[in-house]
Amino acid sequence: MAMSEKSPSSKKNYHHGNLRKTLLDEAAILLREQGEAGLSMRKLADRVGVSRTAPYHHFKDKRELLCAIAEEGFRQFRLAIHPPELAGSFSIDQQRIRQLVKDYVDFAIGHSEYYDLMFGSHLWKTEGLTETLKEEAYGAFRSYLDGFSAWQGQPAVTADLDPLRFAQVSWGTLHGMSRLLLDGIYVDDKAREAMCEATAQMFWRALRA
Repeated sequence: MAMSEKSPSSKKNYHHGNLRKTLLDEAAILLREQGEAGLSMRKLADRVGVSRTAPYHHFKDKRELLCAIAEEGFRQFRLAIHPPELAGSFSIDQQRIRQLVKDYVDFAIGHSEYYDLMFGSHLWKTEGLTETLKEEAYGAFRSYLDGFSAWQGQPAVTADLDPLRFAQVSWGTLHGMSRLLLDGIYVDDKAREAMCEATAQMFWRALRA
């Protein structure tokens, strides 16, 4: 990034290759600290230590910035529920289901600044949704669905499994539980653990032959 983008008081050295990522990382922190209302292009520039026009070189407005943050959220989400070490592994057992439930809920709780934005109606029900966000969001669901599709036909899995419907219903269940936890309706750790375990058992019973 050109030196003219840095404010005189900046103590950080950003170069052309990392300013966009830095802006996204700092914007996510601002979201966690102050919510969407507390995030502005001007405040973000001041936080990063660049000129107030610098963010506009990467995002045309706040909405495009929010879409980009949500994109990053979906990328991290996909890695969380499909860790690289399990890539290409299609075995299924109760522990695998239990881990899936835990990974989903842990991501939602631990990355609420992303999760709230990723699934917020104010982003999805208004104009200006970026194509790249749609691709990341739908890609995350396809990746989730692929896991159940890979289990279809295995001896331990019911022959009646409809991978698409199971993926939709199980995702909805996990999202609903995560929302209850994020909204403070259930805050006790023991309740959270018990809910996750009950959900995993419910999924396992539905999948078993």
